[in-house]
Amino acid sequence: MPLLTWQLWLARSEVQDSPLPWQRSSANLSPGRTANAFAAVLAVIGSPAPPPKPRGKSPGWIPGQPRSRRIRYPTVRKHFKKPKVGAKESA
Repeated sequence: MPLLTWQLWLARSEVQDSPLPWQRSSANLSPGRTANAFAAVLAVIGSPAPPPKPRGKSPGWIPGQPRSRRIRYPTVRKHFKKPKVGAKESA
């Protein structure tokens, strides 16, 4: 937490105050107000990750290959088994 507060304090001079409608504009930004405007700093800095590489179009179906419907399996249903009439419960 102290490291985060220190980063916000250092970035305070780099961000522009963008108050919400019910807030007054301020010359000295608090760490919370700096955190609200910090997204603009991150957008300027950018990401160290390289952009994604296009991999091309997938081949899909091979031309001339016969297509067949998938195999349909019957639905498995479990039925309720009635208890035997002559069996007594042991307690």
